[in-house]
Amino acid sequence: MKVTIQRALLSVSDKTGLVELAKFLAGKGVELISTGGTCQAIRGAGIPVMELSDYTGFPEMMDGRVKTLHPKVHGGLLQRRDLASHQEQATRHKIPTIDLVVVNLYPFEQTVARADCTEEQAIENIDIGGPSMLRSAAKNHESVTVVTDPSDYSIVQKEMEGEGGTTLATRKKLAAKVFRHTSHYDHLIGAYLTRQSEKDQPVLQETAGLVRRRAQTLRYGENPHQKASLYGSFLESFQQLHGKELSYNNVLDLSAAAGLIAEFPKAPPTLAILKHTNPCGVGSGKTLLEAWERAYATDRQAPFGGIIVANRAIDAETAQAISEIFSEVILAPSFEPAALKILQAKKNLRLMENHETNTGGYDFRSVRGNGLLVQESDGAG
Repeated sequence: MKVTIQRALLSVSDKTGLVELAKFLAGKGVELISTGGTCQAIRGAGIPVMELSDYTGFPEMMDGRVKTLHPKVHGGLLQRRDLASHQEQATRHKIPTIDLVVVNLYPFEQTVARADCTEEQAIENIDIGGPSMLRSAAKNHESVTVVTDPSDYSIVQKEMEGEGGTTLATRKKLAAKVFRHTSHYDHLIGAYLTRQSEKDQPVLQETAGLVRRRAQTLRYGENPHQKASLYGSFLESFQQLHGKELSYNNVLDLSAAAGLIAEFPKAPPTLAILKHTNPCGVGSGKTLLEAWERAYATDRQAPFGGIIVANRAIDAETAQAISEIFSEVILAPSFEPAALKILQAKKNLRLMENHETNTGGYDFRSVRGNGLLVQESDGAG
């Protein structure tokens, strides 16, 4: 059964798709309520919208810290439509229902990632009203639609075509996404404050450092019958230039290869061959080709289907030699144009640039009982 959307509250830091969504909602006869810059953007596009302070009768105050924390907001979100007592109280206190909430949060993660971020700036980017509205709406997803990701606007718009409402299945899915999002957001804040207050062993403080966003859904895990996903910022360290998408085993091998080559940042040209995360051969020489020949001479059988990693740009001569055997992945800081041309002739060969700069942090190992072992990373590798 669809719940018709008659009133929507919009308050976003990311304005992507905002005007288009607001125009669609207004075209469906939805009353729009908004705050600050969001309200200005909607009004600037010529779309009718009510400022939240006019709706609540209470002004924004304390430099914006108190803005949406009002009974008329949360009562409108949390009231149960199927309980007469809730409806009687809402009527008595003049609290209309709010059927749609579109909120994304202050950019805390991006703020604290800046090298010049002060603690005061970090604190002021801790969103309070946003998560509160999201959680209220998500809790009452039986009747309220809640959206925090601009990529989901189209889902709501598609369902609203016709009857102007959303299905319970969609509302439940969006609510689950909200709770995952606010959980991650709170984790980021907790991790930041832990780093500030527990500088000796921040990773050992409850869950600090253990929550990661999904970066990519993999085709399968170690074996075809196993589902798998990649989490965290792994893909920010490696840029794929060519070849099939990465597999679960590729990611493991890439991680091992990057850790190994990090031991040779200022060494002469060095190249290593790995198979199933194990080094089969490592060589250094006056040129990268010489390094390849020494690494390959160590074991000419095991490298078949393995991963090759270098601490220098791959040149044409080295690329020609490497191309004579079957490899899954080649990882290097860069590839010379002539080398790329040679290697890209192999359709499925994955060519990856290594942009990893931070080799510190922590190591995580899964153990039985769905447990984790955590330790500080050992040096550069």
